[in-house]
Amino acid sequence: MAPSHRSRGRAARSREPHPELDVERMTAGWRRTEVRGGREWNVQPVSESQAQKAYTCPGCGQEIAAGTAHLVAWRADGVLGDAADLAARRHWHSSCWRIAR
Repeated sequence: MAPSHRSRGRAARSREPHPELDVERMTAGWRRTEVRGGREWNVQPVSESQAQKAYTCPGCGQEIAAGTAHLVAWRADGVLGDAADLAARRHWHSSCWRIAR
């Protein structure tokens, strides 16, 4: 019988279950930077499962209900610093943010 070229450790590892990938978690928090009206903004998506509270959208003035996917936006180039910009963040309906100027 010819010797096997596979190591025993590798064979044992291949039988272990792989952890399940949480695609929603991986993609939900992808923060990006956008320029609008000559200002730079940080924009972070919030998934349905992450949306725990209701907010008022500054674009339309309507409520963003808890459990509704939306965006959070805050200045990336503010003069008062990152902490002040983050404290002034606003929750937007995704469609309202797309059409806002």
